[in-house]
Amino acid sequence: MSKIEQGDKIPEFEIPDQTGETFRSESLKGKKCVIFFYPKDETPGCTKEACAFRDAYEDFQKADAEVIGISSDGIKTHQSFISNHNLPFTLLSDEDKSVRKMFGVPSNLLGLIPGRVTYVVNSEGIVEYIFNSQLNTQGHIDKALEVIKKIN
Repeated sequence: MSKIEQGDKIPEFEIPDQTGETFRSESLKGKKCVIFFYPKDETPGCTKEACAFRDAYEDFQKADAEVIGISSDGIKTHQSFISNHNLPFTLLSDEDKSVRKMFGVPSNLLGLIPGRVTYVVNSEGIVEYIFNSQLNTQGHIDKALEVIKKIN
């Protein structure tokens, strides 16, 4: 499994969003974005992380950045997660974990739990910053916003 590193271009991919529409990574061209991989909808750590992104979402928007969450949960689970927590950003359904593998997101606990990694990407699709936030579900959001604001 290859691993995306700082300075690498994000891979091209197509997976469904929470509405069932196909999301294409090429739609991010010309936009700054934060892509965060998380283990599972409605778990305590993932809910805390998603809500922290929700609470900072306006700041990301002011910095002209998109926020995108990716997990292996299905479309209906994402719809419920968004509704239950008022999440204003896109959630992508990577049920076969193919996008997770493209990025090289590691697992933890003997490979049983999908990893939690955040990528800050510039408007050319180049990764500016990576934060492996396995145990820290919130602190990386401030750092991601700081990096986004520095990107021209």
